[in-house]
Amino acid sequence: MTLEEITRDAKRRMGQAVEKVSEDFSGIRTGRANPKLLDRVMVEYYGTPTPLQQLANFSVPEPRILLVNPFDKGSVNQVEKAIRDADLGLNPSNDGGVIRCVFPELTDERRQEYIKLAKQAAEDGKVAVRNIRRSAREAMQRLVDDGEVGQDEHDRAEKGLEELTAKHVGQIDNALQTKEQELREV
Repeated sequence: MTLEEITRDAKRRMGQAVEKVSEDFSGIRTGRANPKLLDRVMVEYYGTPTPLQQLANFSVPEPRILLVNPFDKGSVNQVEKAIRDADLGLNPSNDGGVIRCVFPELTDERRQEYIKLAKQAAEDGKVAVRNIRRSAREAMQRLVDDGEVGQDEHDRAEKGLEELTAKHVGQIDNALQTKEQELREV
């Protein structure tokens, strides 16, 4: 493996860590309706656990209302039960064809809990990025120890790795700041 390949692999893996943090953030509920909140909901559909996205369309007619429109109208009750059982703080109701999820206002206490969750997810992401940096550094050092690259090349590559790490940690910090602002909005 070359220094360039090590750097490229580290960049890809750090990007995945940032994406994972973004996914975690999308699962944290704000006061607004967001279909991403239902990404992890599995519906028992003809005896098979099926992701809700494969069974329904979503729309947000108002900031705090999410409409779930199942393709198969016979599955409305299973979809409603799955949303209720997902422990998202939602109480869905259906009119026989469409499921309406009204997002209640968040209490200050609940907002603080969600901010803590977001900070924890961000910290986990930063730790993952730093671990990737550490393993890339070790791989680079092995190349120097084996005499495959010179110290100058290694130092340049390591500097690039540091910049890459700072960039990805900055992306996580920005995402956290945005999520906190969303959670603090009343």
